[in-house]
Amino acid sequence: MSDSPVNKGQRPSRRARGRQVDGILLLDKPTGMTSNRVLQQVKRLFNANKAGHTGSLDPLASGMLPLCFGQATKASAWLLNADKSYEVVAAIGQRTDTADADGAVVETADKQSVTEAELQAAVEKFIGAIEQVPPMYSALRKDGRRLYELAREGKVVEREARPVHIYELEILQFDPQRPRLRVRCSKGTYVRTLVEDIALSMGTLAHVAALRRTEVQPFAGAEMVSLEQIEATAADAVALDRLLLPVDAALQAFPAVHLDSSAAFYLGNGHSVTASDRPEEGLVRLYNPDGALLGIGEVTDDGQVAPKRLFPAPLQRPDRQK
Repeated sequence: MSDSPVNKGQRPSRRARGRQVDGILLLDKPTGMTSNRVLQQVKRLFNANKAGHTGSLDPLASGMLPLCFGQATKASAWLLNADKSYEVVAAIGQRTDTADADGAVVETADKQSVTEAELQAAVEKFIGAIEQVPPMYSALRKDGRRLYELAREGKVVEREARPVHIYELEILQFDPQRPRLRVRCSKGTYVRTLVEDIALSMGTLAHVAALRRTEVQPFAGAEMVSLEQIEATAADAVALDRLLLPVDAALQAFPAVHLDSSAAFYLGNGHSVTASDRPEEGLVRLYNPDGALLGIGEVTDDGQVAPKRLFPAPLQRPDRQK
């Protein structure tokens, strides 16, 4: 691809590769792949010029991984902050360096099984607001480096405990050595750490044997799309795009506010505007008179709606429309 002509001293512009795709794909991530690898594969199958995921799943894990294309990448922050649900199988009796079955066993406990009563009592201790020390094999940074990079070099560094919230935690299927649990939790929760901490509270060790993310809010109960489905549809761009949810599917927790053409124009150019159907406070979804999503706004103290994150380009100024 040749560069377009530019003025002397300017960098050559680069034409975006791929087609413009806007929307959200609820991918059923397969096991054995990193989130970034599967993202790049799906992006290539869609021939999309821009895509991102909304929070990594470990290679061992499967399940819901929302992928945002085009304008939807601007809504990814709200999905990163969303509550999530998981089903996890805990392997009782051994600790691994990664806290899951992909790692090497580094410690074996004398206690190799638990009773259902022990597990139920332990589970109840972890419901509510708790603090977790993030695992070394995580993408968090310490002094500019990812923790997993340090871990691969055999280094262990001090990590500060972080507050998270466990909304629900229940035993789905009891087995003395391989119990299956369901977890609904806040952003930032490490299920691997939760499994280790529950085991420690019972006087033993554990790691994650299997993990599946079943929900990311606000997509509870939504149908997921497999990688095989995408591969089978890859030759038909129209059929591929039918697999996508609209951008505002990620923003349904916010009330909808509809603007007239004048207000839509001025808000699109960075100004606060008046809206009759606004709530008293908080974030809102903003739509133009045609029902197209403009972005996210916030109700100000004086009752105006201020732009917070805009999606499409600003509308043509109303007094210049023909």
